[in-house]
Amino acid sequence: MTLEVTYGERGEWAVLQVTGELDLVTSPVLRQRVHDAVADGRHDLVLDLSEVVFCDSSGVGVLIATRRLIRSCQGRLRLILPEVDTGAGSHVNRVLAALGVRRLFDVHADVVSATDEDSRPLSA
Repeated sequence: MTLEVTYGERGEWAVLQVTGELDLVTSPVLRQRVHDAVADGRHDLVLDLSEVVFCDSSGVGVLIATRRLIRSCQGRLRLILPEVDTGAGSHVNRVLAALGVRRLFDVHADVVSATDEDSRPLSA
């Protein structure tokens, strides 16, 4: 399976919708799209991972590097991940939790919640 990353905007937020498998072969695609958004001056970023069906350590590395990059720009990063028992992206949720890094991310259930200034992230 391949990885597809589509770009959109919602208010001041850049939204990258990620679909497919996030692994050693495909993670550079996401890394480049994140760097492109930041280079375009987009420092508030939502990564919609709800349609990611697989994520390995390379994918997790890209997510952590993205967090570091956005923080260095004084930006904000939010992830969209479904609850552990539902949806394709729940795999990413389980991987992040198993590695103990989910708490590093501001996780939301959907794009509306992620781009709402008053919403609270899901608990880790």
